[in-house]
Amino acid sequence: MTTRVDFAFGAPHRLRTACQVVRKHYIAGRKLIIYHSDKRALARFDRLLWGFEPTAFIPHVGIQHPLAAQTPILLTYTAPEPHSTTEPSWLLNLDTQCPPTAAQFQRILEIVSEQEQDKHAARQRWRQYQQWQFDVRAHQLSPS
Repeated sequence: MTTRVDFAFGAPHRLRTACQVVRKHYIAGRKLIIYHSDKRALARFDRLLWGFEPTAFIPHVGIQHPLAAQTPILLTYTAPEPHSTTEPSWLLNLDTQCPPTAAQFQRILEIVSEQEQDKHAARQRWRQYQQWQFDVRAHQLSPS
């Protein structure tokens, strides 16, 4: 299995766009793991995910939570592991670096804003994924 990495460029607000992506995958019934190596940054995203839209409800918990096995959206600041070995696992990477267990995932999603430091970090991740011989693809987000 070759890991596919989809970079979405041009996000007006990286974390808000990430919330919208998570919602889309939850509605589609897809299990998703969200990774950020910084525990505090992940906690900020957790709070944003609860309240980014008044009518949106996206059940999610930390990967170590007792309800993790029954929850479709998991958050982790430790090296992410796929949900199960029987179904494809997708990962949303919110970190500035490539996730340490990237090859274990069928798909990795990357959201990139127009901020220069975000674009610079994304270019570095892109090169790393290419060195690992992943299937790397770019998508331009439409202005809303």
